[in-house]
Amino acid sequence: MSDHGVKSLTPQQARQMLQDDPRALLVDIRSTMEYLFVGHPSGAVHVAWIDEPDWTVNPNFETEIRKLLLGGAVCTLEDPCAPIILICRSGKRSLEAGKTLLDAGIRNVFHIDEGFEGDLDEHHHRSSIGGWRFRGLPWEQC
Repeated sequence: MSDHGVKSLTPQQARQMLQDDPRALLVDIRSTMEYLFVGHPSGAVHVAWIDEPDWTVNPNFETEIRKLLLGGAVCTLEDPCAPIILICRSGKRSLEAGKTLLDAGIRNVFHIDEGFEGDLDEHHHRSSIGGWRFRGLPWEQC
């Protein structure tokens, strides 16, 4: 666990958690355009953290996540929610969104530290030094 409370996972660790725990939920929080046209992990559900047209934080983000957890789940230390794994492009938005979920009382929040595309390389390209797709994990594209 990190000092901010959101637990970091590598893409491979996230994939293993999804295989080991059928309750685990992978949520792609990127914009709709990123989710549809760049691609997304197979089996991920989409709840945008920041989206077009206004590019502001989704005021319903927490509510939408709670709905995915079977209708407004109450999460406690004794009875934690199902694992929620957040993914964005490079791990920055997912960390921010995860902190918001923790502040709202949702526990068992993880984020994929490399994201879907990873950081920029020396040529300013993504998907060449890290990320879900770079690691060869299952993904799809519309």
